[in-house]
Amino acid sequence: MKAPILYISIPCYNEEEALAKTIDHLLVVMNNLINSELISKESRLLFIDDGSKDRTWEVIKSKHQRERMVLGLKLSINSGHQKALLSGLMFSRKFADCVISMDADLQDDIWVVKDFVVKYLEGFEVVYGVRKSRDKDTWFKRVSAESFYKLMLKLGVPVIFNHADYRLLSSRVLNHLNEFKETNLFLRGIIPLIGFRSCTIEYDRKERIAGESKYPLKKMLAFAWDGITSFSNKPIRLVTTVGFISLGISAAVGLYALFSKLADHTVSGWTSIMISLWFIGSIQLLALGVIGEYISKIYSEVKRRPLYIVEEYLTESTEFKLDIEPTLIRELRK
Repeated sequence: MKAPILYISIPCYNEEEALAKTIDHLLVVMNNLINSELISKESRLLFIDDGSKDRTWEVIKSKHQRERMVLGLKLSINSGHQKALLSGLMFSRKFADCVISMDADLQDDIWVVKDFVVKYLEGFEVVYGVRKSRDKDTWFKRVSAESFYKLMLKLGVPVIFNHADYRLLSSRVLNHLNEFKETNLFLRGIIPLIGFRSCTIEYDRKERIAGESKYPLKKMLAFAWDGITSFSNKPIRLVTTVGFISLGISAAVGLYALFSKLADHTVSGWTSIMISLWFIGSIQLLALGVIGEYISKIYSEVKRRPLYIVEEYLTESTEFKLDIEPTLIRELRK
């Protein structure tokens, strides 16, 4: 069997401190795989600068000038991790037999790449990298992360437990991924929907080699909520359920008030009135908030704006660059 062309797609946002080491480490991995004849010499590393404010793009350009294996895409603005990742996947599918996505901080065990490729050669078209444990995480992060996966599964979102975005996808899977046109991206939920033969590889997640995490609690919560609302209508059904429960409670309170009136046991109480008003008001605001979230998703989808725009390319093919550079990257997805 001919050795496959492998692309590794790495989104980067303000990774100046870690990026040079990341590239050097990945070059060692890629050259080892090429020397072992597991992957083709045409395999490449693709780094996507997601609108970084530091010297991330300068580091990528410098490495590209010295190493033909290093390619780069520079997005015009910060589009977000999922969209940056998608831009790399859609670019890579034009040239690669399979693509591995990972983060730029080397927390994902890069030596597992070989295991991914071996599984691909065995016929698996999707290989998920799954964390063995979260022993190195803080108690809060471990509990919140595991609760997130359990909640997603209960809501019917087809996520892989303890899997982030470290995975291998075949070109066939990527071509089908191209058919998913939604603006609200949650790739961890979309990939399992595509199907095809898949497996998991367990690995130990490491500490960042440099820099700080680009996913603080606020972003993690926003990401989790996007995943839930993009894949499940259960929250909005929950609002309906709460509405019926509230209606039942109101009916019971109404009957109690009526019987109290007939029995002449009524006592005017400010507290009970205020509690009822606050309860009903909070239910209404909660319902409006959840409905509003879904309406905002619809609003984003119907506008059909491009997910990202590539400002600059670092590739080997001048012809390819001239062909697509004046257009939006969305054209790659047609």
